[in-house]
Order: sequence, then structure tokens, then C-alpha cells
Amino acid sequence: MAPNNNQRNQSNHDDERQPLLSHQPTDGGEGGDSRDIVSFSDHDGENPRQWSKFKKLTNVFIIALMSIISPLASSMFTPGIDQIAEGLNTTSETVIGCTTGFVVMLGLGPLIIAPLSETLGRRIVYLVCFSVFALLQIPSALAPNIETLIAMRTLSGFFGSVGIANGGGTISDMFLPEQRAGVFGWYLLGPLLGPTLGPLFGGLIVQRLGWRWIFWVLTIVCVVNTLAGVFLLRETYAPVLLSWRKQKLEKEEGAQGKYSFEGEDTRPLKSKIAQALIRPFKILLQPIVLTMSTYQALLFGTTYSIYTNMQPIYQGEYGFNTEQVGLLYLGPGLGFLFAVWFLVPRIDTVYNSLASKNGGKAKPEYRLPLANIGAVFIPISLFWLAWTVELHTHWAASIASTFFYGIGQVMILNTTQNYYIDSFEKYAASAIAAGAVFRSVFGGVVPLFAPALFDKLGYGWGISVFGFLSVAIAPAPLVFYYYGQRIREWVRIDL
Repeated sequence: MAPNNNQRNQSNHDDERQPLLSHQPTDGGEGGDSRDIVSFSDHDGENPRQWSKFKKLTNVFIIALMSIISPLASSMFTPGIDQIAEGLNTTSETVIGCTTGFVVMLGLGPLIIAPLSETLGRRIVYLVCFSVFALLQIPSALAPNIETLIAMRTLSGFFGSVGIANGGGTISDMFLPEQRAGVFGWYLLGPLLGPTLGPLFGGLIVQRLGWRWIFWVLTIVCVVNTLAGVFLLRETYAPVLLSWRKQKLEKEEGAQGKYSFEGEDTRPLKSKIAQALIRPFKILLQPIVLTMSTYQALLFGTTYSIYTNMQPIYQGEYGFNTEQVGLLYLGPGLGFLFAVWFLVPRIDTVYNSLASKNGGKAKPEYRLPLANIGAVFIPISLFWLAWTVELHTHWAASIASTFFYGIGQVMILNTTQNYYIDSFEKYAASAIAAGAVFRSVFGGVVPLFAPALFDKLGYGWGISVFGFLSVAIAPAPLVFYYYGQRIREWVRIDL
């Protein structure tokens, strides 16, 4: 059977990806057996990379909603921290633990959920996890005490991570590398815009309806999103689709064991799941992944530290009410939109241009040049925010800095995620899960210590601490652009 478009495209990248991936032959693969090979043919309508643009974007839209709702839920209650503390007879510091548990599980959840999607398929994992996430909003709304609320929030963070865990893998299933960055940029708005829009909507709900309605609104939105997935979301993972085709052919012909497909793993399901679950940890040991994941961790720790302190900063220093504080999150939100609209599509442009100059041979490092925009904007915007707040300048001066912080955050996250996908294409979901661990753990834990840091150093030097850390790690994209290939050749990963 003639090679399909997916196979031809993959062959262009084999030499570059081999230092990262060292596949072991599986039982029942192409190891000399006489079974007929099932594969996608040219212009095969069942191949996700051959789907119509409308069909692909419908899938992207559903998973983008999932990826925005769970991060939105992570910060939606922050304008109501004081009201929740009063209503549940606890302290504001304890209520922040609701964010910590949720965000930490957003990072740990993908370590299990992503590998499962590479074993059982994307669709079933999306629907099961998001259904549970929707149901867990109900006991959160009815929580009689802070212990129940923290427990329900922590559990919902695990199941809500499914959009973050599998989104990159799903997009990799459907789009060729040279088409991927622009689409991925819009999808990635979810994990970025969610924490930003959450306080905006939460402020309106808390002010007008009370804090428990935050979770009732989330219940309604999550149920609608889940139902949309039931009717519109399609399976995209090629090994699962080929497995279904194999089973159908064997059933129709009454010839069990006649067919195989490329990369088939005939081991027991238990063994496949066990190996899948350790895959993200192996990927995380790759030095570039480890370093860039640390970069993302710094960004998320910084972001949540600032977001959870927006209320004391702008209520205490500027006299804003809850709704007005919520509107301030539009600053970074507009930065996100600007970057996704004007800058993220240029990631593909640069990637394709560099590949063309290299004789048509692409490298994962070709995703990294535009990360330097973020490496410059992030520390500048943090020092800007720190000292405009410390010196009590007009509130607009400090919020203007968050616009550029938003741009920087988008560029670092998009270029890094695209690097992971290009490097570990088949196991993109596991690679992204590996990167998500640090960022979510830091994003959940660091804000617990941020109030004490700001109390001790003031907002000027307190926020500047994050600025200095971002300066220290800023050279990473440039270093890996020039030396990434050597590092990948030095560290080989058996997946």
C-alpha cells in the first residue's frame, strides 16, 4: 500500500526525532509476521489529518472549551475569598488552599490522563473526565465547611485537567507540523485566558448572587460542554482508529488475527497502561523539557501569585470594589489576544522559513526563536508592575504592564508546547503532561507564600523577586535554539 501523507511528512522528521525517540519493537508489529497491515490510504476520510477543515475545527472548539473552563474554575472564586471565609467560618488564607489543591491537580492529573488517552483513545477519556468534573461542581456549591470545599476542588482539578492533558495531542493528531502553531495558539488561550477571565466573571457573580452561585454557574456550563462533546467530539488518535478498522475487517471476514497495524502493541492492557503511566516521567528527564518546564512553572507561579493578590493590592491601595478588581484582569487578557492574533501565527512562518533554508529539513528547535519575545517582555513587565504599585502611580500605569506580561506568557508557552509536540509527536500528550507538572505545582503552591513575601518586602521588591528569576532563566530559549540538537543527541529516551 502506498505511503500516506502522514507517513511522508513523518519521514521528513525521522532523522531529527530519532535522538529523542528510540522505539522498541512490539509484539505483533512488523516483526516478520505474515499478517496484512492495516493503514490509512491517501485521501482516507477516516484519517484525522485528511478531515475537512470544518471537522477539525469542530473538534478543536470542543476541547478548547474544556481547556478554558477548568483553568477558569481555578481562579473564578478569588474575588469571593473574603465572602467564602466569612460564610464557612474560616480565614482567607485557608480559602486560598482551594486554589492550591485545584491547580496542583491540574498539573498532576495529566500524568495519568494523558497516557491513558494514548492507550484507550482521546474521546472516551475526554467525556468520562469532564462528566465527573461537571458533577463535582455540585458538592462544591453545597459545601457546608471549608474542608469539603477544598476536597471537592482538589478532585475536580484532577478531572478538569483533561483538556490541558490531551489538547496538544489531539491537535497533533489532526494537523501537520507546518500548520500546527496557529491552531494551537487559539487552543492554548484556554489555559491562559481561563485564570484571567475567572476573576472577572467571579466578581460579577459574587457581587450580585453570592459565592455559591460561582459553582452553580460552572455546573451549567460544564454540563453543556460535556453534552456538546458527546454529540460532536470525534476520536483522533491514529492507533485507536486503526485498531477499530482492524477489528471491523476481521469481524466482517471472520478471520481473527489476520490483520495488524503499524506500531500495534499486543501486550495485555495492564502492561500497556503501566508503561504509559511512566512515559511522562521519562520525557521530563530530557534536559530541554526539564528546563523549559521550569520556565513555565516560574510563569504560572508568578501569574497565580499576582492574581490572588490583585484584590488586596487594588482594594487596599486604590480603593477598588470587587467588580472593578475583576475588570483589571482584562489587562493580561488583551495581551493574550494580541499575541495569539498577531504573533503566534508567525511561529509557523519562522519554522517553515528555517526549514526551507535547511533544505526542507525541519528541527524542533525552529519553534524557539519567537520565545525570545517572551524572555524579554516578562522581566520588563514584572519590574514595571512592581514599582508602579510600590510608588502608588495611577492604576492604569500598573495594569498596562500586565498587557506585555500577557504577550510574554503566550509566546513562551506556545513555542515550548509546539517544541514538545514536534519532538514527541506520537506521544505529544505525555510530553505536554510532563511539562504541565512543574507549572501547575508551582502555580498552586507559590501563591500560598506570596502574601508573606509581599508583607515582608513590599510589592516593589516582592514582585521584583519574580522578575529577577525570570531574568535568570531568560537565555534558555536562545541556548536551546543553538545547542538543542546536540543535547537531544546526547540524551536518548526509550519510550
